[in-house]
Amino acid sequence: MRTDARLPAWLLTGLLGAGGVIHFAVPGPYDGLIPSFLPGSPRVWTYGSGVLELAIGAAVAHPTTRRRGAQAAALLFVAVFPANIKMAIDWSDRSLPAQAIAYARLPLQVPLVLWALSVARTAGRHEQREQRQLRR
Repeated sequence: MRTDARLPAWLLTGLLGAGGVIHFAVPGPYDGLIPSFLPGSPRVWTYGSGVLELAIGAAVAHPTTRRRGAQAAALLFVAVFPANIKMAIDWSDRSLPAQAIAYARLPLQVPLVLWALSVARTAGRHEQREQRQLRR
C-alpha cells in the first residue's frame, strides 16, 4: 500500500488514540455525556469508551487488523451519537458559542463514519491484492 493511501488510516489512528487518552486524562466532561439510563457510574462508561477508542485505534494502526478496526471505528462513531444528542439537549441553556459546538458535533459524526468506512474499504482492497499475490 502506498504511503499516501495509508495516510487516512494513520490519521484515524491518531484521532482514536488521542480521543482515548483524553477520556483518561480529562474524564469529567465525558462523564456528563453519559445518558442516565445506562447502568453504573458514568466514569466507568467514560473509561470503557476510552479503552475502546485506544483498542480500535491500535487495530486501525496495524495493516492486518486495519479493515476490522476501521469497521469497528465506524460502529463506535455511530454508538456515541446518542451522547452527542444528549450534549446538544443539555447545552441548550449555555452560551451561543457553546450551543454551536454542541450542535456542530451532530452532523460531524457522518464524515467520521464515512472516513472509517473508506479506510476499511481501502484496507480490504489491499488485503485482496495480497491474497492474490500469495496464490501465485
